[in-house]
Amino acid sequence: MKTIHESESTPKADGYRMPAEFEPQTRVWMAWPHRTDTWAWGAKPAQKQYAAVARAIAEFEPVTVCVNQADYANAKAVFEDDENVTVVEMTTDDAWVRDTGATWVIDDKGGKRAVHWHFNAYGGFENGLYFPWDKDEQIALKMAEMSGCRRYRPESLILEGGSIHVDGEGTVVTTDMCLLDPGRNASVTEHAAWSEELREYMNGYLKDYLGVDKVIWVKDGIDPEETNGHIDDVACFVAPGKMLCIWSDDPDYPFYNECRAAYETLSNAVDAKGRKIEVTKLCMPVKPLYMDQASCDSIDADENAEPRVADEPLIASYMNFLIVNGGVIVPQYGDENDALAVQQIQAAFDEAWGEGVYKAVGVKTDQVVFGGGNIHCITQQEPAAK
Repeated sequence: MKTIHESESTPKADGYRMPAEFEPQTRVWMAWPHRTDTWAWGAKPAQKQYAAVARAIAEFEPVTVCVNQADYANAKAVFEDDENVTVVEMTTDDAWVRDTGATWVIDDKGGKRAVHWHFNAYGGFENGLYFPWDKDEQIALKMAEMSGCRRYRPESLILEGGSIHVDGEGTVVTTDMCLLDPGRNASVTEHAAWSEELREYMNGYLKDYLGVDKVIWVKDGIDPEETNGHIDDVACFVAPGKMLCIWSDDPDYPFYNECRAAYETLSNAVDAKGRKIEVTKLCMPVKPLYMDQASCDSIDADENAEPRVADEPLIASYMNFLIVNGGVIVPQYGDENDALAVQQIQAAFDEAWGEGVYKAVGVKTDQVVFGGGNIHCITQQEPAAK
């Protein structure tokens, strides 16, 4: 049964579409980290880097930071001098608002609505990362209410915002590894996960709820143990018909094969407008990022949380950036390729839009990576209505 604020239709049927990240935005949402079974050292180092990301965004547009009641006074004090950052109380299970929050859609008449996906902590009881997730299931509803938007609620579709990128002109890119994962949507058909029947089912849902006409499937992401391969670590549209894709020339690099496979798929892809996509390579860090043992030991043990270990490479991708109004907020790790990544991203946006339209800004985020994500994962843009 639909609520009074919930549409009976779909975005596509009503003339709505998900705008590209490079289209105008009204604000960016974030959620404050707090889980001691996710974040090292009681989440305090992560909170400092979240704050740095929020301040970098706030140089370009407003930021709304959602915090649990217990953290409200502290977060208000942290952002006391930041006029473009607003702190609001909102209960969350974890801090990945890209994946738990609303995905907004707009039409050409000034309308804006929110899509409230189902969420099960990246795989539920099959292979999810934490429990419970019932508060995170409510976040998109609360964001829709606070933005004054009606919402769409797919009947059964489990989807995280980090698993999709759109060009705003009818094309979405995603991965087999994530959306066809058995912990999410395999149960919607009688067939096994990774089947073509399941893919076609997902194609229909993505077209209906994102207002797109073409779905491009990249086989694998680079984080099978975390988000099951979100696309936002692998590739991103910088403009219609133009994408960045991760790349490494080092055959010993942990994600060497995935980089090359994604690049080949995207370089041969055609978008919804019939354009062959122009793909530019974005470097990976020279050295994979590892968590130190002391930080691993500082995380609370919990049978429902994914443990951190010091001998596994973390998902440190420069691709997990956020595009905002006039800026691109880029992860930095203290790696020798940090400056090169900012330069390559700046060059890609200059080539697509002209010099001076976007400014690439680097922010240190190794502590965010320790928790399993990055800048794009901890932010969700709210578009401006036409």
